[in-house]
Amino acid sequence: MANKKVLLVEDDFINMRLAQHILETEGYIVLKAATAQEALEQLESVLPDLILIDVQLPDIDGRVFVRMLRGKPDTKDIKILALTACAMKGDREMILQVGCDGYISKPIHVQKFIDIVRGHIGAGSGTGR
Repeated sequence: MANKKVLLVEDDFINMRLAQHILETEGYIVLKAATAQEALEQLESVLPDLILIDVQLPDIDGRVFVRMLRGKPDTKDIKILALTACAMKGDREMILQVGCDGYISKPIHVQKFIDIVRGHIGAGSGTGR
């Protein structure tokens, strides 16, 4: 089985490194982007199995970006999970309404993070736990 690819769109370096480490440990191939524009450039050359997107990006609001991705033929069916610190009442529902397939709150809880990713795209190469 080929390794599953995850595009991680996160502008915070520490959060990026943590999520990247967890995903790579589990055998996923991680593509990285710090902005929505960088993510769009990545998507021109490779279509991942999953996109993890921070809702608060510096260039385009993550919710707007998700709507953009859902409107494009190449990306409309890719699984998208919000990776966000937005944890107020109603935030989860709003994120799902814009087109995300799921929601992962920060701070990341490692096992929960892995379980949610696996639930949406399956296991990586099996090199992790």
